[in-house]
Amino acid sequence: MSLPPSIPVQLLTAGTAACIADMVTFPLDTAKVRLQIQGEQEKGFRKYRGLTGTIITIARQEGFQALYGGLSAGLQRQMCFSSIRLGLYESVKTFYASLLEDNPGSLQIGTRICAGLTTGGLAVLLAHPTHVVKVRGQADSSRLSTGTLNAYRAIYCEEGIRGLWKGAVPNMGRISIVNVAEVVVYDVVKDTLLRYVAVPREDVRLHFGSAVIAGFAATLVASPVDVVKTRYINSPKNRYRGVIDCAIRMRQQEGFLAFYKGFVPSFSRLVSWNVVMWITYEQLKIIVF
Repeated sequence: MSLPPSIPVQLLTAGTAACIADMVTFPLDTAKVRLQIQGEQEKGFRKYRGLTGTIITIARQEGFQALYGGLSAGLQRQMCFSSIRLGLYESVKTFYASLLEDNPGSLQIGTRICAGLTTGGLAVLLAHPTHVVKVRGQADSSRLSTGTLNAYRAIYCEEGIRGLWKGAVPNMGRISIVNVAEVVVYDVVKDTLLRYVAVPREDVRLHFGSAVIAGFAATLVASPVDVVKTRYINSPKNRYRGVIDCAIRMRQQEGFLAFYKGFVPSFSRLVSWNVVMWITYEQLKIIVF
């Protein structure tokens, strides 16, 4: 029996797959961010309309490169975030399975959820500054005109170390939820299909179907936290007293549907990202593992 791959190999494989997925789907993520922060403009003013309209408007007014504003920080983020939340998932799941004495013949839902929450939270604690720079670069591409390193430095000089971890609490909630929805749902759906459908473990159709379901689940449960997180991270200093204040004012000023702003691009992006990432990751595992 071959030995399992080392932790560094697992981290690098997961991070590489996530970076490839980010490069393919980044314009969709930029459109999502612009639609999410749009409600902060004057009442009645709508610069962006719909996924396609938003992408066209950004490209026409700011140039095609603006759709990839923050890509460098985004790739840094994926290599940090996803290498931890995806690359460590199997090891952490094995740890919880032994700790909880879970039946190996079952779907181990509790074990998988605990593993997803743990690796998602750990990823935020270690890599949140990359997310702050990415979001601000997508909201305003000019912020990264002098490079991502200068963006980190500017945030630190203007807002201190807390600025680099601004919105870490809602992002921890979001990433943990997304990690459960993406990784755990994908894991459970794939194992269920393997049990009841005659399909090889390496079949791309298996990975595609599981990824679509995981992407939909992630979009549905994470959108409210994602919108609040984006608004709060992108806000000027002292606009909101905190994350809760941001959420309350959104509800009061824009209504409940404000928490699902950018749902269509968010869904398009998450499903696309999951499909590209999981298929790439599964193929890399065949080669590397």
